[in-house]
Amino acid sequence: MDITDQQRIHALVKHRVIEKGEQIFTPAGTAQLVIVAHGNMKVYQLSSNGKEQVLRVVEPGGYEGENQLFGVRNEVLFGEALETTEVCILRQQDFSELLLSYPQLSLKLLEINAQKMLKVEKQTQFLMMEKVEERLATYLLDLAKVAHTKTFVLPMKMKELAYFLGTTPETLSRKFKLLEQQQLIKRERRNVTLLDTTGLEEL
Repeated sequence: MDITDQQRIHALVKHRVIEKGEQIFTPAGTAQLVIVAHGNMKVYQLSSNGKEQVLRVVEPGGYEGENQLFGVRNEVLFGEALETTEVCILRQQDFSELLLSYPQLSLKLLEINAQKMLKVEKQTQFLMMEKVEERLATYLLDLAKVAHTKTFVLPMKMKELAYFLGTTPETLSRKFKLLEQQQLIKRERRNVTLLDTTGLEEL
C-alpha cells in the first residue's frame, strides 16, 4: 500500500483516550475497527445470568472489530479499558465510502485480507497442536491483567471454560491440578491465585 493510500485511511481514523473502566465498544454501538495504541483493552461477553466472561486482553498493536469493516455485526462483544488507553477508531461507514471512492484500494485491501486469512489459518493449525495447559496459562494471565491482582474468581464455570479453551472438563481439571503440582497456581473451586507468573509465561 503506497503512502497516498495510507494517508487516505489515516485521515479517517479518529484518536481517542479512554479512561479506566470506560467502555470502548458495545454490541449496540457503531460498527468500527478499534486499534489499541497505548494501554490495554479487555474484550468480554455476558453470560445468560449477566456475568462477564472475559475472552481476551488486547495489548498495544492489537485490534478488535476487523470483521465489522466488511459488514459483520457485533452482537455479543464488549470492549473496556483496563487502564487509561489510547485507541484509533475507523468507522465502517467511513471505510465503505473510502472503498467506493477508490476502487483500486479495495483490491489492495482484499489482497492484504487474503494474505492475513492464510496466516490465521496457519495459526489455527498451530493452536490445534498447542497443549491445553499453554492455553490455560495464557487465559489465567489475561484474567490477572483484567483483575489487576494475582487472585481472582474464574468468570466461567468449569464446563464453559473447558468449551472456551477447546477441551473437556475432565482434561481441564487435570491441567489445573498439573499447574498446582508445579506450584504455578493455587486454586479453590473458582478462586485462583497465581503463584509464579514467570513460570506461567514460560509455558
